[in-house]
Amino acid sequence: MAWFDEVAKFNTPQLRLAHITDCHLFCDIDGEYFAVNTAKHFSSALTHMAQQPLDAVIFGGDLTQDHSFESYLLFAQLIADSPLTCPVFWVPGNHDEISLMLRISGGQIKSAKRLIASGFDILLVNSKGPTPAGWVSEQHINELSEVLATSQQPAVVFCHHNPLPINGYLDKHMLENGPQLLNVLHNSGLVNHLFHGHVHNDYQFKFRSVDILSTPASSVQFTKHSIDWQQQNMGASYRLITLERLNTAEPLCVKSELIWLNE
Repeated sequence: MAWFDEVAKFNTPQLRLAHITDCHLFCDIDGEYFAVNTAKHFSSALTHMAQQPLDAVIFGGDLTQDHSFESYLLFAQLIADSPLTCPVFWVPGNHDEISLMLRISGGQIKSAKRLIASGFDILLVNSKGPTPAGWVSEQHINELSEVLATSQQPAVVFCHHNPLPINGYLDKHMLENGPQLLNVLHNSGLVNHLFHGHVHNDYQFKFRSVDILSTPASSVQFTKHSIDWQQQNMGASYRLITLERLNTAEPLCVKSELIWLNE
């Protein structure tokens, strides 16, 4: 099965999403990442998201820190124990194993990578490469191009890695063929927004016609514009995104805001 073959359909011209990323869970619910209990942060964000009128949640990758299957089971259990009821979709991060993410998919956690609404699409791109840096394979880029050309609907794209440098430590692990991906999105004339995680802070860039926005982590944040790897506990964060296209003669309207849950 090709990456975008499995779809989820929403019979509505408006979708309200939450984008949450980089929870870095351990097999132990008390596990700490730079002195932060990541399960506690993730749970608080799930509880807060459940208070929003959400249609879906997009998890942006780096589910695990210790690479254990038990950390994936904890992710599923925290979602099941939360008051969140909408479906959760995911893209893989550099820490993740796609095979393990597929093993916990089912029920509320969905494996579909194309969400189809009335008048627009949401495409979840795989940027996991053979190293911690990101890479979108030629086959995957070709499939993405084909989906856009066939659908001819406006689309919003999510992936894990940052496609442009952030002038910081994590640039050595950015999406190495990011400009190639962004040119495909621009040249389609259908994609004006890309959302990503990985960089553990809030950044906004523009590449030709594409707005690029990062969502801070639910775990810890990394200090911006630092050549050294510095961490800050600023509480969990996620992004609310509203997509609306009430009239197919109009462009897709994309609005977003960051939510910070300070400790």
